[in-house]
Amino acid sequence: MTTLDQTSEIICPPTDLWSDEPPLESDLHLQQIILLLACLDWLWQERTDYYASGNLTIYYNAEQLKKRDFCGPDFFVVLDTQKRPRKSWVVWGEGGKYPNLIMEILSDSTANVDRTRKKDLYQNIFRTPDYFWFDPNTLEFEGFSLTHGQYEAIAPNEQGYLWSKELGLYLGVLDGKLRYFTNEGELVPTPQESALQERLAKEQEKLAKEEERRAKEEERRAKEEERRAKEESQRREAILAQKLRELGINPDEIV
Repeated sequence: MTTLDQTSEIICPPTDLWSDEPPLESDLHLQQIILLLACLDWLWQERTDYYASGNLTIYYNAEQLKKRDFCGPDFFVVLDTQKRPRKSWVVWGEGGKYPNLIMEILSDSTANVDRTRKKDLYQNIFRTPDYFWFDPNTLEFEGFSLTHGQYEAIAPNEQGYLWSKELGLYLGVLDGKLRYFTNEGELVPTPQESALQERLAKEQEKLAKEEERRAKEEERRAKEEERRAKEESQRREAILAQKLRELGINPDEIV
């Protein structure tokens, strides 16, 4: 008969696993992932309750480990978690959390899998609320929202942007790149774009102050000219009055 002391120790799968993803398909894929990460990190720079990464393996069960059937979305975001570096995303080591949003960057070799097998995986196993895919070559862009356990296509707004309820942001194509937009339709900038905007704003402020200074200087000069003209007129009137008096004429009696 087995006693508590004789109970075998429960063996759990490891949680400290390295990502095992193939290289990205192209520079376009890399640039797009970096852009999505950089803009979100800039927008949420005060937040520490999310994790975003790209081309990183998500380990979600032991059978997957045995079969080495690894799954690494091109880009994903997990909310309500600790923002810190990770080797991979291990679901059983993260309180059972799956991504709230997944983005796949399509390529000729992965597009069919992203549209079918991975879509089914994210819908039925991950239960990921927001799933998008984007083709950096053809600019194909689709999004799906999990509704009653099934993915339903997200309808675009007037600008063609798709709403992510998980991020509270729109996603849309601008200049061949997938970008974030606020609820008001404003572009979420990169840190470099933000720095440039700040520099331009400071330069505009400086120019505005310089224009204001010049306007005040012109106003001062105009008033000074007016004062001098008035003084010159008074001086001439005084000289004329003096000459009239020398001639025995009272200037005050002249109409």
